[in-house]
Amino acid sequence: MTREITLTRPDDWHLHVRDGAALETVVPHTAAQFARAIIMPNLKPPVTTAAQAVAYRDRIRSAVPAGMAFEPLMTLYLTDNLPPDEIRRAKEAGVVAVKLYPAGATTNSDAGVTDIRKTYATLEAMQREGILLLVHGEVTSPDIDLFDREAVFIEEQLMPLRRDFPELKVVMEHITTKEAAHYVASADRYLGATLTAHHLLYNRNAIFTGGIRPHYYCLPVLKRETHRVALVAAATSGNPKFFLGTDSAPHPAHLKEHATGCAGCYTAHAAMEMYAEAFDAVGALDKLEGFASFFGADFYGLPRNTGTITLRKESWTPPESFAFGEAELKPLRSGEALPWRLAV
Repeated sequence: MTREITLTRPDDWHLHVRDGAALETVVPHTAAQFARAIIMPNLKPPVTTAAQAVAYRDRIRSAVPAGMAFEPLMTLYLTDNLPPDEIRRAKEAGVVAVKLYPAGATTNSDAGVTDIRKTYATLEAMQREGILLLVHGEVTSPDIDLFDREAVFIEEQLMPLRRDFPELKVVMEHITTKEAAHYVASADRYLGATLTAHHLLYNRNAIFTGGIRPHYYCLPVLKRETHRVALVAAATSGNPKFFLGTDSAPHPAHLKEHATGCAGCYTAHAAMEMYAEAFDAVGALDKLEGFASFFGADFYGLPRNTGTITLRKESWTPPESFAFGEAELKPLRSGEALPWRLAV
């Protein structure tokens, strides 16, 4: 039985850190494990210019503890009106991607895209400049069942978009269905996907076991067990199209535990421990390094990291909560023993 595993330092290719005082709590959690992370732009107001992205990057860097090496990789928020000229400025500023949120699909997505065709001039500029498109892959029509929205998005929006922009690199983020896993696996080299630890570990029963459990509520929502199994198979397959993206999404506990609770699971405090648990459960720890440390960097065209981290098979219990500005942040699995631990 494997009791310890050392990996090339991984990267997180999908992360929310919010802004202001929240950075002081959440950025150190990620920096303790990951060398780099793709930072989501869905602030209020959203990050829609290169100048805003640079300023946000500086604020995040300021929250990295002394002695830790961590680089935030910045993105812009795609709107119906994001001008193509901004893509050139973004490229010059080191922005690596643009995020597509269908309007109303998730947290702070009200400014998102209402009609993908309105963004075609900007997508053309992205294809030319080598800026990636990151996709929250769900339709938002109330006529479509919540659990079917990812599959419908692929057929109705993603397939036409990729036909029109065949050399635009696209990441379908936080995939949750067997349909998405199969579509990405069969696609060409311009399409990849991230998978979260919580979608690998849990199905939708987790939200309802023993009552409503709001800290397991996220978007895209957890799906049936058959989908979870398909996601684990994709993540552990060694296919370089699939790589790590936590989608760790912090919210104040009182807004999660609310009549209309926020969507998002906070996992940054124990991200690699949870991925190790998921891979270990199917005897695939030998596949974790590629998934966590190599495939994302390769897809983005960035160098692989050179440092390492070590995980040990050692039970530990995360805190019940963390300070989160003037509120508190309750992480996923708070107060619950985890079987793997990052060696410090």
